Amino acid sequence: MIASVENRLYTGSRHYLTSKRMRSPSFAIELGLWVAASFMGMNRRQRIVMAIIVSGSLVYIILTQALLVFGSAPGEPTQPEVRKLCAVDLKREDSTKGSNISAPIIYVVTPTYRRPEMVAELTRLGQTLTLVKRIHWIVAEDSLTCTAPITELLQRLGLSYTHLASPMPEVYRKERYVPRGVSNRRAALEWVQEHGSDRAVLFFLDDDNAIDVRLFEEMRPTETVSMWPVGLIGDYTVSSPIVKDGKVVAFYDGWPAGRKFQVDMAGFAVNVGFLKKQKKVTMPYIAGHEEDGFLKSLGLSIKDIEVKADGCTKIYVWHTRTAKNPSRALKLEKHQNDNIKVLTDNMREMGMIK
Repeated sequence: MIASVENRLYTGSRHYLTSKRMRSPSFAIELGLWVAASFMGMNRRQRIVMAIIVSGSLVYIILTQALLVFGSAPGEPTQPEVRKLCAVDLKREDSTKGSNISAPIIYVVTPTYRRPEMVAELTRLGQTLTLVKRIHWIVAEDSLTCTAPITELLQRLGLSYTHLASPMPEVYRKERYVPRGVSNRRAALEWVQEHGSDRAVLFFLDDDNAIDVRLFEEMRPTETVSMWPVGLIGDYTVSSPIVKDGKVVAFYDGWPAGRKFQVDMAGFAVNVGFLKKQKKVTMPYIAGHEEDGFLKSLGLSIKDIEVKADGCTKIYVWHTRTAKNPSRALKLEKHQNDNIKVLTDNMREMGMIK
């Protein structure tokens, strides 16, 4: 019995102990129920070993929750964040043939960072956005400067766009769970608050999301905050509001973690006028709690959430997560006088190779 207990909690589940699920308060309840059942039939020595194991697990849960709130790096930066506005093209917002210029604009915010898949992801997503009318795409890079391949892509697509650079503060890169994309979204938020139309809608769409264009027309009339399910995410393969009688009453998500708003970044949209009325809108540098912190800063009440996607019964956006490719250094000694040299130079500029 002792060996099996140890194997379940340690040897066979090392990753499980360090996973998000164990940091969730619900894990403590599950652990307690399992311990109560396991105590039946144990002798005194086995119960002592069990108590030691359980005590250690509970200490881990308490410490990780404390680090989440009072960690070494605060949720709000202590130093000024770097912002660089590289380019803005507004003239195309009303140029789409057949576009209803009275329809609210949708500001689509996409954070990105240099990696082999970056240009491929943004090309796929950008070409999807060309199918949507009245879109303004805000691409924010985790970099000190904007990269040429992204600039060229934005110009080529013909979308209305803003191109920003905002690197993550170095203190957060040292965190065990890195809050990726926060600096970029915060930069985009500042731009929208300063330049955005009050009738517009703000939507966060990561470069590894796939989206059905029907969702844009669903979110366009948002008056406060609207929500819908996101597929291919978490232990439940979906993250969604729970809806009863047309109102959101709770959330169905595989990682509750004490969050009030258990939603994915691509699972909601915000009316810009409503956003501007709030005293201090922010997004914390706390991995896994970015959405919850942002929605809390809006002073949002669950009863005020607008339900979309046919009562949250349909999925129009997915967290697809493209497979990661290593950034390789290629041997090119034999290709100094052919097309491979130029090809690999272009690949290097796109961040595909070293």
